[in-house]
Amino acid sequence: MTTSQAPKTTTTGIYRWGIVVLLFTATTINYLDRQIIGLLKPLLEIEFSWTESDFARIVIAFTAAYAVGLLVMGWFVDKVGTKIGYAVTIVWWSVAGMLHALARSAFGFGVARVGLGLGEAGNYPAAVKTVAEWFPQKERALATGLFNAGTSVGVVVALLIVPWILSQYGWQEVFWITGALGFVWLIFWIIFYDVPARQKRLGAAELTYITAGRDPVESATTVRWTQLFRYPQTWALIVGKGLIDPIYWFFLFWLPSYFASTFNLDLKKPSLELMLIYLATTVGSIGGGYVSSQLIRRGWRVLRARKTVLLGIALLEISVISIQFVTDVWVAVGLISLAVALHQAWATNIFTLASDLFPRQTVSSVVGIAGMAGSVGGIFFPLLVGTLLDNYKAVGNLTGGYNVLFTVCGCTYLTAWLLIHSLTRRDRPVAT
Repeated sequence: MTTSQAPKTTTTGIYRWGIVVLLFTATTINYLDRQIIGLLKPLLEIEFSWTESDFARIVIAFTAAYAVGLLVMGWFVDKVGTKIGYAVTIVWWSVAGMLHALARSAFGFGVARVGLGLGEAGNYPAAVKTVAEWFPQKERALATGLFNAGTSVGVVVALLIVPWILSQYGWQEVFWITGALGFVWLIFWIIFYDVPARQKRLGAAELTYITAGRDPVESATTVRWTQLFRYPQTWALIVGKGLIDPIYWFFLFWLPSYFASTFNLDLKKPSLELMLIYLATTVGSIGGGYVSSQLIRRGWRVLRARKTVLLGIALLEISVISIQFVTDVWVAVGLISLAVALHQAWATNIFTLASDLFPRQTVSSVVGIAGMAGSVGGIFFPLLVGTLLDNYKAVGNLTGGYNVLFTVCGCTYLTAWLLIHSLTRRDRPVAT
């Protein structure tokens, strides 16, 4: 069925958008739980005498576990299905998040971060596969953008509730309370979710709309996991995540410290500056999905639409280099807001490419492989960040270290796009 022949959304029901709400909420909790360590860093580094390198090792513990978890969880979700797979992963990371409260050293926090990384790795493989199951191709980027907006909302929620919990209780209670939220979500997931063919609440018209709007790649036979590495399309996704994810992790874990050291931001209070930055990522996430979806609706080939949006993002991202010349906090907020919004627009389209290019039965595995590449980059980049910032701090110029990092961030997107373009010059999905 072509785009022009497809039934209008208003006549087919909206249950699938309720599924997006579940995905959005899970992603919000996911990023809330992982962001807490960054917000508590100024307090914990005093209590436990951490150096910047100690904190970098804690971040590395999470990213290394996340890398392994993406491979395992991607395979696991494809094996057992989205309903069971998502439930297992959120229980795992919620328990691990709560166990941070028992840590009493950098090593203890590192162990807790390993557990959190293994569990949280299941979120994106399960969510992207769910979108592939529940949405026709022309709506997938928007659906992905909507649930991916949970990354920024989770950080904003953390900025709001962590200072309040600290003011009422202590840092241990931050982990206990936030970790428990995953179990609340689990109740709604068990009640309201199943694949479309088995979901009794789904109307016949909406089911027809979903299944008729699926692209030919979804009818292909399943590709074995080891075979995925033979395809240039897999390597395009590896590049798109491997080079870029470490940059967002830098923004996620070090921005609070950057504003505290450069602009004397008091992290014991809710921060309007950081809230605005992370809210900007919501605009980027949804906007990036909307633009490429609109191009497809207008008749553009799917891959051309995705890559055109990615190129625009890469060119605009260069602007973050100018942060080194900024002395006003609100100008810095504006530039970094643009940078992180563009990143989320990039992430939305990269995730959607997985369901564009691969059979539905292997989407979680592909997302897991690509996400693993991002986490491997996230292992090495914090080493650079920690060493660089310690060296600049030693000479009394910590801001100079951040300026070098922002320059690296600004140049990387265009490099990644050139590699993606060269790997996907044949505008076609994987055929088996």
